[in-house]
Amino acid sequence: DGTLDGGIAICGSGHGVCITANKFDGLRAFNPTTTESCRVGRQHNNTTVLCLGARFIDEATAREIVKVFLETPFEAGRHERRVKKIHQLEIRKH
Repeated sequence: DGTLDGGIAICGSGHGVCITANKFDGLRAFNPTTTESCRVGRQHNNTTVLCLGARFIDEATAREIVKVFLETPFEAGRHERRVKKIHQLEIRKH
């Protein structure tokens, strides 16, 4: 139906795919380089697209980050207000 809830994107740096993914309404892409930054992105920002840079992380680290991305839920609570503000900004830019 043309909608996308999230995903995983990979390019050389991870930056290009991240910028591109953030152009789509409702998606929140990020480019973590550690499992901890991935965990916080999921918990606090409800990120929906994981962007990885193949030139900057090795395969084992990438696998660990993907595992954390898939297994870490959004904490909501005090973070939900910020995520709603981010979504409102997305709507205004169109």
